[in-house]
Amino acid sequence: MNTVIKGFKYRIYPTEKQEIQLNKTFGCVRFVYNQILAKKIDLYKEDKDNKQLKNKTTCNNYCNRELKKEYPWLKEVDKFALTNSIYNLDNAYKKFFTEHIGFPKFKSKKNHYYSYITNFTNNNIKVDFNNNKIQLPKLKWIKAKLHREFKGKILFATVSKTPSGKYFVSFNVECEHQELKQNNNKIAMDLGIKDLLITSNGTKIDNKKLTYKYEQKLAKLQRQIAKKKIGSQNWKKQRIKIARLHEKITNTRKDNLHKISHKMIKENQLIFSENLNIKGMVKNHNLAKSIHDCGWYELTRQLTYKSEWNGRKYHKVDRYYPSSQLCNVCGYKNEDTKNLNIRFWECPQCNTKHDRDENASINILNQGLKELELEKVS
Repeated sequence: MNTVIKGFKYRIYPTEKQEIQLNKTFGCVRFVYNQILAKKIDLYKEDKDNKQLKNKTTCNNYCNRELKKEYPWLKEVDKFALTNSIYNLDNAYKKFFTEHIGFPKFKSKKNHYYSYITNFTNNNIKVDFNNNKIQLPKLKWIKAKLHREFKGKILFATVSKTPSGKYFVSFNVECEHQELKQNNNKIAMDLGIKDLLITSNGTKIDNKKLTYKYEQKLAKLQRQIAKKKIGSQNWKKQRIKIARLHEKITNTRKDNLHKISHKMIKENQLIFSENLNIKGMVKNHNLAKSIHDCGWYELTRQLTYKSEWNGRKYHKVDRYYPSSQLCNVCGYKNEDTKNLNIRFWECPQCNTKHDRDENASINILNQGLKELELEKVS
């Protein structure tokens, strides 16, 4: 047994009064975020070495002493929601200067996805599994669909509203996790588009291609909304229909990836894959839509944390390793396979016939084992 932090997400069904309070909180969180970001930009323009609002504590004090005095309605919402919004902005602002990540953007109410984070303290968050109810700060008890129980310490909760108008609460819980049994199996996978992944033992997992499956239905809904007056009731109803279809695509994709990653972790002790440059790959406009539809990043993310929970080893081989070009039998390098249209080829040196993707996955397995041995030596 080991202690891990897990997320438990439930749908909630607020009353009309609670819905008003939730929407008010979403609005206040957005307002405070934008106000402090604007203030930070102004201070930076005036003096780059200005120490006002330099850290999250001074930003939070500015909110409590200045903004709440100027805008008294900010006191009506959960104080932790405002504090966490400020802390998130401060982290994003610092990352721009230290890690050169994009500069924080102002939040827009037209985004249609809203959320806020509240902290657990003095038993202010409660979950009643027997009566399907959740208690949150400033909201009292809310009806919920508690489809699975958890035991552990709640760290914080994220309340969100999806573009389709559904409300959810997600708990980060510190809890005990029973590791899966250890085994001696090892596997490598070559990520693809026609087949989502091809393993070193010859298994091919089909790509559901959900974007292509629903694109005609989505196009029809988008043509219909284009004919409606923006902001009208019919336009809002149509927008929700489109949002629901997008949600269906996302949820189906995630569910499929969770099933694949769980099976891989359950059956194998060592798992290897390519370290793909997805950002670079999507610059190819012929493949960008198909690559986004696969969800490679989400799959590798799931494999990473599930392997940590269960004492597995998930390793990504060197990005520049030419797995598709090498013969896994004799090591001959066939540069013709840079052409993606070549799906099968015969090695001119040892006459072995190769399926492009199966050969690549075997090479990834061999290279991964080599890299792990080098890690142990160093």
